[in-house]
Amino acid sequence: MPTTPSASIDASLKPLLWLVAMGLFMQTLDSTIVNTALPAMARSLSESPLKMQSVIIAYTLTTAMLMPASGWLADRFGTRKMFFAAIFLFTIGSLLCAESRSLTMLIASRVVQGVGGALLMPVGRLTVLRVVPREQFLPAMSFVTIPGLIGPLIGPTLGGWLVEAVSWHWIFLINIPVGVIGALVTLKVMPDVHAEDDSRFDWSGYLMLAFGMAAVSFSLDGLSELGFQHATVLVLLIFGLAALTAYWLHAGRVAGPLFPRTLFGIPSFSIGVLGNLFARIGSGGMPFLIPLLLQVSLGYTPLQAGLMMVPVAAAGMAAKPLGTWAIKRYGYRRMLSVNTVMVGLMMASFAVMTPNVPVWLRIVQLAIFGTFNSMQFTAMNTLTLKDLTGPLASAGNSMLSMVMMLSMSLGVAAAGALLTGFTDFTAGPEGRDTLAAFHKTFVCVGVMTCAAAWIFAQLSRFESTHVVKRPEMEVH
Repeated sequence: MPTTPSASIDASLKPLLWLVAMGLFMQTLDSTIVNTALPAMARSLSESPLKMQSVIIAYTLTTAMLMPASGWLADRFGTRKMFFAAIFLFTIGSLLCAESRSLTMLIASRVVQGVGGALLMPVGRLTVLRVVPREQFLPAMSFVTIPGLIGPLIGPTLGGWLVEAVSWHWIFLINIPVGVIGALVTLKVMPDVHAEDDSRFDWSGYLMLAFGMAAVSFSLDGLSELGFQHATVLVLLIFGLAALTAYWLHAGRVAGPLFPRTLFGIPSFSIGVLGNLFARIGSGGMPFLIPLLLQVSLGYTPLQAGLMMVPVAAAGMAAKPLGTWAIKRYGYRRMLSVNTVMVGLMMASFAVMTPNVPVWLRIVQLAIFGTFNSMQFTAMNTLTLKDLTGPLASAGNSMLSMVMMLSMSLGVAAAGALLTGFTDFTAGPEGRDTLAAFHKTFVCVGVMTCAAAWIFAQLSRFESTHVVKRPEMEVH
Protein backbone atom coordinates (compact mmCIF):
# COMPACT_ATOMS: atom_id res chain seq x y z
CA MET A 1 0.00 0.00 0.00
CA PRO A 2 1.48 3.40 -0.89
CA THR A 3 2.25 5.69 1.97
CA THR A 4 0.70 9.11 2.20
CA PRO A 5 2.87 12.22 2.45
CA SER A 6 2.05 12.49 6.14
CA ALA A 7 2.66 8.82 7.04
CA SER A 8 6.13 9.36 8.52
CA ILE A 9 5.39 12.61 10.33
CA ASP A 10 5.32 12.59 14.13
CA ALA A 11 1.85 13.24 15.53
CA SER A 12 3.24 15.99 17.76
CA LEU A 13 4.18 18.00 14.65
CA LYS A 14 0.75 17.80 13.01
CA PRO A 15 -0.78 20.89 14.72
CA LEU A 16 2.17 23.03 13.59
CA LEU A 17 1.97 21.71 10.03
CA TRP A 18 -1.78 22.33 9.86
CA LEU A 19 -1.20 25.90 11.06
CA VAL A 20 1.49 26.58 8.46
CA ALA A 21 -0.68 24.94 5.78
CA MET A 22 -3.59 27.18 6.75
CA GLY A 23 -1.40 30.27 6.44
CA LEU A 24 -0.18 29.17 3.03
CA PHE A 25 -3.75 28.47 1.94
CA MET A 26 -4.88 31.95 3.00
CA GLN A 27 -2.00 33.54 1.11
CA THR A 28 -2.46 31.62 -2.14
CA LEU A 29 -6.27 31.84 -2.05
CA ASP A 30 -6.14 35.60 -1.72
CA SER A 31 -3.77 35.87 -4.68
CA THR A 32 -6.49 34.51 -7.00
CA ILE A 33 -9.89 35.10 -5.38
CA VAL A 34 -9.86 38.82 -6.22
CA ASN A 35 -9.51 38.39 -10.00
CA THR A 36 -13.12 37.46 -10.76
CA ALA A 37 -14.47 40.17 -8.45
CA LEU A 38 -12.74 43.14 -10.12
CA PRO A 39 -15.69 44.21 -12.34
CA ALA A 40 -18.07 44.09 -9.35
CA MET A 41 -15.59 46.11 -7.28
CA ALA A 42 -15.30 48.64 -10.09
CA ARG A 43 -19.08 49.12 -10.27
CA SER A 44 -19.32 49.51 -6.50
CA LEU A 45 -16.49 52.06 -6.38
CA SER A 46 -17.56 53.89 -9.58
CA GLU A 47 -14.37 52.95 -11.41
CA SER A 48 -13.62 51.41 -14.81
CA PRO A 49 -13.18 47.61 -14.65
CA LEU A 50 -10.26 47.96 -17.08
CA LYS A 51 -8.35 50.07 -14.55
CA MET A 52 -8.52 47.92 -11.43
CA GLN A 53 -5.14 46.21 -11.69
CA SER A 54 -3.69 48.21 -8.78
CA VAL A 55 -5.85 46.12 -6.43
CA ILE A 56 -3.74 43.12 -7.45
CA ILE A 57 -0.45 44.97 -7.84
CA ALA A 58 -0.67 46.50 -4.34
CA TYR A 59 -0.78 43.03 -2.81
CA THR A 60 1.79 41.24 -4.96
CA LEU A 61 4.30 44.10 -5.01
CA THR A 62 4.11 44.55 -1.23
CA THR A 63 4.69 40.83 -0.81
CA ALA A 64 7.68 40.87 -3.16
CA MET A 65 9.22 43.90 -1.42
CA LEU A 66 8.97 42.43 2.09
CA MET A 67 9.96 38.84 1.35
CA PRO A 68 13.74 39.52 1.52
CA ALA A 69 13.33 40.85 5.07
CA SER A 70 11.05 38.06 6.33
CA GLY A 71 13.84 35.68 7.31
CA TRP A 72 15.76 38.32 9.26
CA LEU A 73 12.60 39.46 11.05
CA ALA A 74 11.82 35.89 12.09
CA ASP A 75 15.40 35.39 13.30
CA ARG A 76 15.41 38.68 15.17
CA PHE A 77 11.97 38.62 16.82
CA GLY A 78 11.13 34.91 16.80
CA THR A 79 8.91 32.81 14.58
CA ARG A 80 5.91 32.86 16.93
CA LYS A 81 5.75 36.66 17.15
CA MET A 82 6.24 37.13 13.41
CA PHE A 83 3.73 34.45 12.39
CA PHE A 84 1.18 35.96 14.78
CA ALA A 85 1.93 39.44 13.39
CA ALA A 86 1.53 38.07 9.84
CA ILE A 87 -1.92 36.60 10.55
CA PHE A 88 -2.97 39.71 12.49
CA LEU A 89 -1.98 42.11 9.70
CA PHE A 90 -3.51 39.86 7.03
CA THR A 91 -6.80 39.74 8.97
CA ILE A 92 -6.88 43.48 9.71
CA GLY A 93 -6.03 44.18 6.07
CA SER A 94 -8.91 41.94 4.98
CA LEU A 95 -11.34 43.81 7.24
CA LEU A 96 -10.13 47.16 5.89
CA CYS A 97 -10.54 45.90 2.31
CA ALA A 98 -14.14 44.91 3.00
CA GLU A 99 -14.85 48.33 4.53
CA SER A 100 -13.24 50.29 1.68
CA ARG A 101 -15.43 52.96 0.12
CA SER A 102 -12.95 54.16 -2.53
CA LEU A 103 -10.32 52.64 -4.78
CA THR A 104 -7.57 54.51 -2.92
CA MET A 105 -8.66 53.05 0.42
CA LEU A 106 -8.93 49.58 -1.10
CA ILE A 107 -5.39 49.79 -2.50
CA ALA A 108 -4.03 50.98 0.87
CA SER A 109 -5.84 48.12 2.62
CA ARG A 110 -4.37 45.63 0.16
CA VAL A 111 -0.92 46.91 1.10
CA VAL A 112 -1.64 46.09 4.77
CA GLN A 113 -2.89 42.67 3.70
CA GLY A 114 0.23 42.19 1.57
CA VAL A 115 2.51 42.88 4.56
CA GLY A 116 0.88 39.97 6.35
CA GLY A 117 0.93 37.77 3.26
CA ALA A 118 4.64 38.46 2.74
CA LEU A 119 5.42 36.94 6.13
CA LEU A 120 3.00 34.02 6.21
CA MET A 121 4.71 31.70 3.74
CA PRO A 122 8.42 32.40 4.45
CA VAL A 123 8.09 32.40 8.26
CA GLY A 124 5.96 29.25 8.22
CA ARG A 125 8.38 27.46 5.91
CA LEU A 126 11.37 28.59 8.00
CA THR A 127 9.73 27.23 11.14
CA VAL A 128 9.15 23.84 9.51
CA LEU A 129 12.75 23.81 8.29
CA ARG A 130 14.12 24.40 11.79
CA VAL A 131 11.74 22.31 13.86
CA VAL A 132 11.00 19.23 11.76
CA PRO A 133 13.70 16.49 11.82
CA ARG A 134 15.61 16.22 8.56
CA GLU A 135 14.27 12.75 7.75
CA GLN A 136 10.69 14.05 8.02
CA PHE A 137 11.20 17.33 6.16
CA LEU A 138 10.15 16.14 2.69
CA PRO A 139 6.81 14.60 3.77
CA ALA A 140 6.22 17.58 6.07
CA MET A 141 6.63 20.09 3.23
CA SER A 142 4.44 17.96 0.97
CA PHE A 143 1.78 18.03 3.68
CA VAL A 144 2.07 21.82 4.01
CA THR A 145 2.02 22.67 0.30
CA ILE A 146 -1.11 20.71 -0.68
CA PRO A 147 -3.48 23.45 0.64
CA GLY A 148 -1.36 25.97 -1.25
CA LEU A 149 -2.19 24.13 -4.46
CA ILE A 150 -5.91 24.03 -3.61
CA GLY A 151 -6.10 27.81 -3.06
CA PRO A 152 -5.56 28.79 -6.73
CA LEU A 153 -7.86 25.94 -7.80
CA ILE A 154 -10.92 27.19 -5.90
CA GLY A 155 -10.06 30.91 -5.61
CA PRO A 156 -11.60 32.27 -8.85
CA THR A 157 -14.77 30.17 -8.52
CA LEU A 158 -15.23 31.00 -4.84
CA GLY A 159 -14.69 34.68 -5.61
CA GLY A 160 -17.28 34.61 -8.40
CA TRP A 161 -19.81 32.77 -6.24
CA LEU A 162 -19.42 35.19 -3.32
CA VAL A 163 -19.88 38.19 -5.63
CA GLU A 164 -23.18 36.78 -6.91
CA ALA A 165 -24.46 35.23 -3.66
CA VAL A 166 -23.71 38.18 -1.37
CA SER A 167 -21.23 40.88 -2.45
CA TRP A 168 -17.56 41.36 -3.30
CA HIS A 169 -16.89 42.42 0.29
CA TRP A 170 -17.18 38.79 1.39
CA ILE A 171 -14.08 37.69 -0.51
CA PHE A 172 -12.24 39.57 2.25
CA LEU A 173 -14.62 38.97 5.15
CA ILE A 174 -14.20 35.18 4.93
CA ASN A 175 -10.57 35.68 6.00
CA ILE A 176 -11.55 37.15 9.38
CA PRO A 177 -12.80 34.04 11.26
CA VAL A 178 -9.96 31.98 9.78
CA GLY A 179 -7.48 34.65 10.85
CA VAL A 180 -8.83 34.85 14.40
CA ILE A 181 -8.63 31.09 14.82
CA GLY A 182 -5.17 31.03 13.25
CA ALA A 183 -3.88 33.75 15.60
CA LEU A 184 -5.12 31.88 18.68
CA VAL A 185 -3.65 28.59 17.48
CA THR A 186 -0.34 30.32 16.73
CA LEU A 187 0.04 31.35 20.37
CA LYS A 188 -0.48 27.73 21.40
CA VAL A 189 1.40 25.57 18.89
CA MET A 190 3.94 27.78 17.07
CA PRO A 191 7.46 27.39 18.55
CA ASP A 192 9.34 30.61 19.21
CA VAL A 193 12.51 29.91 17.24
CA HIS A 194 15.30 32.51 17.07
CA ALA A 195 18.49 32.56 15.04
CA GLU A 196 21.63 31.21 16.67
CA ASP A 197 23.78 34.03 15.27
CA ASP A 198 23.23 37.78 15.50
CA SER A 199 24.17 38.77 11.97
CA ARG A 200 23.28 42.28 10.84
CA PHE A 201 20.66 42.88 8.21
CA ASP A 202 21.73 44.60 5.00
CA TRP A 203 19.31 47.50 5.32
CA SER A 204 20.94 49.72 2.71
CA GLY A 205 20.88 46.92 0.13
CA TYR A 206 17.31 46.05 1.04
CA LEU A 207 16.13 49.64 0.55
CA MET A 208 17.83 49.84 -2.86
CA LEU A 209 16.21 46.58 -3.93
CA ALA A 210 12.74 47.46 -2.58
CA PHE A 211 12.78 50.94 -4.13
CA GLY A 212 13.94 49.55 -7.46
CA MET A 213 11.13 46.97 -7.58
CA ALA A 214 8.50 49.54 -6.57
CA ALA A 215 9.68 52.19 -9.05
CA VAL A 216 9.75 49.82 -12.02
CA SER A 217 6.32 48.44 -11.17
CA PHE A 218 4.81 51.91 -10.65
CA SER A 219 6.29 53.09 -13.93
CA LEU A 220 4.34 50.35 -15.75
CA ASP A 221 1.15 50.92 -13.79
CA GLY A 222 1.54 54.65 -14.33
CA LEU A 223 0.95 54.14 -18.05
CA SER A 224 -2.57 52.92 -17.38
CA GLU A 225 -4.48 53.19 -14.12
CA LEU A 226 -2.45 55.87 -12.34
CA GLY A 227 -2.46 58.15 -15.37
CA PHE A 228 1.11 59.40 -14.99
CA GLN A 229 2.58 61.66 -17.62
CA HIS A 230 5.18 60.05 -19.85
CA ALA A 231 7.93 62.14 -18.24
CA THR A 232 6.96 60.83 -14.79
CA VAL A 233 6.94 57.26 -16.05
CA LEU A 234 10.37 57.70 -17.63
CA VAL A 235 11.85 59.21 -14.46
CA LEU A 236 10.41 56.39 -12.31
CA LEU A 237 11.76 53.75 -14.66
CA ILE A 238 15.25 55.29 -14.73
CA PHE A 239 15.36 55.68 -10.94
CA GLY A 240 14.16 52.09 -10.51
CA LEU A 241 16.78 50.67 -12.85
CA ALA A 242 19.44 52.84 -11.20
CA ALA A 243 18.47 51.50 -7.76
CA LEU A 244 18.66 47.89 -8.97
CA THR A 245 22.05 48.57 -10.57
CA ALA A 246 23.26 50.20 -7.35
CA TYR A 247 22.19 47.11 -5.42
CA TRP A 248 24.17 44.88 -7.80
CA LEU A 249 27.29 46.95 -7.19
CA HIS A 250 26.56 47.11 -3.45
CA ALA A 251 26.21 43.32 -3.20
CA GLY A 252 29.71 42.93 -4.62
CA ARG A 253 31.45 44.98 -1.95
CA VAL A 254 29.66 44.27 1.37
CA ALA A 255 30.27 41.26 3.57
CA GLY A 256 26.69 40.03 4.05
CA PRO A 257 24.41 41.10 1.18
CA LEU A 258 20.82 39.94 0.95
CA PHE A 259 21.60 37.97 -2.19
CA PRO A 260 25.32 37.33 -2.81
CA ARG A 261 26.51 37.86 -6.36
CA THR A 262 28.12 34.42 -6.25
CA LEU A 263 24.62 33.06 -6.87
CA PHE A 264 24.88 34.30 -10.44
CA GLY A 265 28.14 32.42 -10.89
CA ILE A 266 25.99 29.28 -11.03
CA PRO A 267 24.71 29.06 -14.64
CA SER A 268 21.56 27.09 -13.83
CA PHE A 269 20.54 29.62 -11.18
CA SER A 270 21.28 32.76 -13.20
CA ILE A 271 19.47 31.47 -16.29
CA GLY A 272 16.66 30.00 -14.21
CA VAL A 273 15.93 33.09 -12.14
CA LEU A 274 16.14 35.49 -15.12
CA GLY A 275 14.00 33.16 -17.20
CA ASN A 276 11.53 32.97 -14.32
CA LEU A 277 11.29 36.74 -14.16
CA PHE A 278 10.61 37.35 -17.86
CA ALA A 279 8.54 34.23 -18.58
CA ARG A 280 6.31 34.85 -15.56
CA ILE A 281 5.50 38.41 -16.61
CA GLY A 282 3.17 36.98 -19.23
CA SER A 283 1.87 34.26 -16.91
CA GLY A 284 1.31 36.82 -14.15
CA GLY A 285 -1.01 38.87 -16.34
CA MET A 286 -3.23 35.99 -17.49
CA PRO A 287 -5.24 35.46 -14.24
CA PHE A 288 -6.06 39.18 -14.44
CA LEU A 289 -6.88 39.29 -18.15
CA ILE A 290 -8.95 36.12 -18.65
CA PRO A 291 -11.72 36.72 -16.05
CA LEU A 292 -11.87 40.36 -17.14
CA LEU A 293 -12.27 39.37 -20.81
CA LEU A 294 -14.99 36.87 -19.97
CA GLN A 295 -17.03 39.37 -17.95
CA VAL A 296 -16.42 42.67 -19.75
CA SER A 297 -16.45 41.52 -23.38
CA LEU A 298 -18.15 38.10 -23.45
CA GLY A 299 -21.00 38.67 -20.99
CA TYR A 300 -20.08 36.03 -18.39
CA THR A 301 -21.26 36.35 -14.80
CA PRO A 302 -18.60 36.38 -12.03
CA LEU A 303 -19.40 32.77 -11.12
CA GLN A 304 -19.24 31.61 -14.73
CA ALA A 305 -15.92 33.40 -15.20
CA GLY A 306 -14.58 31.75 -12.04
CA LEU A 307 -15.67 28.31 -13.20
CA MET A 308 -13.89 28.85 -16.50
CA MET A 309 -10.62 29.21 -14.58
CA VAL A 310 -10.98 25.74 -13.02
CA PRO A 311 -9.66 23.93 -16.15
CA VAL A 312 -6.46 26.01 -15.97
CA ALA A 313 -5.74 25.04 -12.36
CA ALA A 314 -6.94 21.44 -12.66
CA ALA A 315 -4.94 20.75 -15.82
CA GLY A 316 -1.95 22.42 -14.19
CA MET A 317 -2.04 20.08 -11.20
CA ALA A 318 -2.49 17.04 -13.43
CA ALA A 319 0.42 18.08 -15.68
CA LYS A 320 3.10 18.16 -12.96
CA PRO A 321 4.29 14.57 -13.62
CA LEU A 322 4.34 15.36 -17.35
CA GLY A 323 6.69 18.28 -16.72
CA THR A 324 9.10 16.09 -14.77
CA TRP A 325 9.00 13.44 -17.51
CA ALA A 326 9.72 16.04 -20.21
CA ILE A 327 12.78 17.33 -18.30
CA LYS A 328 14.19 13.83 -17.90
CA ARG A 329 13.46 12.95 -21.52
CA TYR A 330 14.68 16.12 -23.29
CA GLY A 331 16.74 18.05 -20.73
CA TYR A 332 16.16 21.53 -19.40
CA ARG A 333 17.46 23.39 -22.47
CA ARG A 334 15.24 21.73 -25.07
CA MET A 335 12.24 21.40 -22.80
CA LEU A 336 12.20 25.04 -21.65
CA SER A 337 13.10 26.51 -25.04
CA VAL A 338 10.17 24.73 -26.69
CA ASN A 339 7.71 24.92 -23.80
CA THR A 340 8.22 28.68 -23.32
CA VAL A 341 7.23 29.24 -26.94
CA MET A 342 4.21 26.97 -26.50
CA VAL A 343 3.09 28.93 -23.44
CA GLY A 344 3.43 32.18 -25.40
CA LEU A 345 1.49 30.79 -28.36
CA MET A 346 -1.29 29.61 -26.06
CA MET A 347 -1.50 33.10 -24.56
CA ALA A 348 -1.70 34.63 -28.03
CA SER A 349 -4.41 32.10 -28.97
CA PHE A 350 -6.86 33.93 -26.70
CA ALA A 351 -6.89 36.64 -29.36
CA VAL A 352 -9.33 34.45 -31.29
CA MET A 353 -11.73 34.12 -28.35
CA THR A 354 -15.03 35.68 -29.45
CA PRO A 355 -18.70 35.28 -28.42
CA ASN A 356 -19.13 32.75 -31.26
CA VAL A 357 -16.53 30.29 -29.93
CA PRO A 358 -18.25 27.23 -28.36
CA VAL A 359 -17.87 26.86 -24.60
CA TRP A 360 -16.31 23.41 -24.90
CA LEU A 361 -13.58 24.81 -27.14
CA ARG A 362 -12.84 27.56 -24.62
CA ILE A 363 -12.52 24.93 -21.88
CA VAL A 364 -10.10 22.90 -24.01
CA GLN A 365 -8.09 26.03 -24.79
CA LEU A 366 -7.87 26.97 -21.09
CA ALA A 367 -6.87 23.42 -20.11
CA ILE A 368 -4.10 23.28 -22.72
CA PHE A 369 -2.79 26.64 -21.52
CA GLY A 370 -2.85 25.38 -17.91
CA THR A 371 -0.92 22.26 -18.92
CA PHE A 372 1.95 24.08 -20.63
CA ASN A 373 2.00 26.78 -17.96
CA SER A 374 2.34 24.21 -15.15
CA MET A 375 5.11 22.36 -16.97
CA GLN A 376 6.88 25.71 -17.36
CA PHE A 377 6.72 26.46 -13.64
CA THR A 378 7.97 23.00 -12.69
CA ALA A 379 10.93 23.18 -15.05
CA MET A 380 11.90 26.77 -14.21
CA ASN A 381 11.77 26.21 -10.45
CA THR A 382 13.79 23.00 -10.42
CA LEU A 383 16.35 24.44 -12.85
CA THR A 384 16.84 27.49 -10.64
CA LEU A 385 17.38 25.56 -7.40
CA LYS A 386 18.92 22.25 -8.43
CA ASP A 387 22.60 23.21 -8.14
CA LEU A 388 22.39 25.31 -4.96
CA THR A 389 24.00 23.98 -1.78
CA GLY A 390 24.77 25.25 1.71
CA PRO A 391 24.08 28.93 2.48
CA LEU A 392 23.44 29.66 -1.19
CA ALA A 393 20.39 27.37 -1.12
CA SER A 394 18.59 29.59 1.40
CA ALA A 395 19.50 32.83 -0.41
CA GLY A 396 18.59 31.39 -3.81
CA ASN A 397 15.28 30.06 -2.54
CA SER A 398 14.40 33.46 -1.06
CA MET A 399 15.37 35.25 -4.27
CA LEU A 400 13.25 32.92 -6.37
CA SER A 401 10.24 33.51 -4.10
CA MET A 402 10.75 37.26 -4.43
CA VAL A 403 11.10 37.07 -8.23
CA MET A 404 7.92 35.00 -8.48
CA MET A 405 5.87 37.64 -6.64
CA LEU A 406 7.59 40.54 -8.44
CA SER A 407 6.85 39.02 -11.83
CA MET A 408 3.16 38.70 -10.90
CA SER A 409 3.12 42.41 -10.07
CA LEU A 410 4.96 43.35 -13.27
CA GLY A 411 2.73 41.01 -15.29
CA VAL A 412 -0.50 42.63 -14.10
CA ALA A 413 0.99 46.12 -14.52
CA ALA A 414 2.17 45.34 -18.07
CA ALA A 415 -1.15 43.73 -19.01
CA GLY A 416 -3.06 46.70 -17.63
CA ALA A 417 -0.86 49.18 -19.49
CA LEU A 418 -1.28 47.30 -22.77
CA LEU A 419 -5.04 46.94 -22.30
CA THR A 420 -5.48 50.63 -21.53
CA GLY A 421 -3.33 51.66 -24.48
CA PHE A 422 -5.16 49.43 -26.95
CA THR A 423 -8.56 50.46 -25.55
CA ASP A 424 -7.74 54.11 -26.22
CA PHE A 425 -6.31 53.18 -29.63
CA THR A 426 -9.51 51.41 -30.69
CA ALA A 427 -11.75 54.28 -29.58
CA GLY A 428 -13.98 55.57 -32.36
CA PRO A 429 -17.28 57.35 -32.95
CA GLU A 430 -19.17 54.29 -31.69
CA GLY A 431 -17.09 53.99 -28.54
CA ARG A 432 -14.23 51.75 -27.47
CA ASP A 433 -13.83 48.25 -28.89
CA THR A 434 -12.76 46.48 -25.70
CA LEU A 435 -12.78 43.01 -27.30
CA ALA A 436 -10.27 44.13 -29.94
CA ALA A 437 -8.17 45.70 -27.17
CA PHE A 438 -8.14 42.39 -25.29
CA HIS A 439 -7.13 40.50 -28.44
CA LYS A 440 -4.18 42.80 -29.11
CA THR A 441 -3.12 42.58 -25.47
CA PHE A 442 -3.09 38.76 -25.55
CA VAL A 443 -0.92 38.79 -28.68
CA CYS A 444 1.59 41.17 -27.08
CA VAL A 445 1.70 39.18 -23.83
CA GLY A 446 2.25 35.98 -25.82
CA VAL A 447 5.09 37.50 -27.84
CA MET A 448 6.74 38.80 -24.66
CA THR A 449 6.62 35.31 -23.18
CA CYS A 450 8.06 33.71 -26.32
CA ALA A 451 11.03 36.09 -26.07
CA ALA A 452 12.01 34.45 -22.75
CA ALA A 453 12.88 31.28 -24.72
CA TRP A 454 16.11 33.04 -25.77
CA ILE A 455 17.17 33.07 -22.13
CA PHE A 456 16.67 29.33 -21.69
CA ALA A 457 18.45 28.66 -24.98
CA GLN A 458 21.65 29.84 -23.26
CA LEU A 459 21.72 26.67 -21.18
CA SER A 460 24.46 24.21 -21.99
CA ARG A 461 23.45 21.47 -24.39
CA PHE A 462 24.78 19.03 -21.81
CA GLU A 463 22.83 20.53 -18.92
CA SER A 464 21.97 17.86 -16.35
CA THR A 465 18.44 16.53 -16.50
CA HIS A 466 18.46 15.60 -12.84
CA VAL A 467 15.29 16.91 -11.18
CA VAL A 468 15.51 18.02 -7.56
CA LYS A 469 12.12 17.70 -5.87
CA ARG A 470 11.58 20.78 -3.72
CA PRO A 471 7.93 20.68 -2.70
CA GLU A 472 8.11 24.10 -1.05
CA MET A 473 8.47 25.66 -4.50
CA GLU A 474 5.42 24.01 -5.98
CA VAL A 475 3.28 27.02 -5.11
CA HIS A 476 3.10 29.32 -8.12
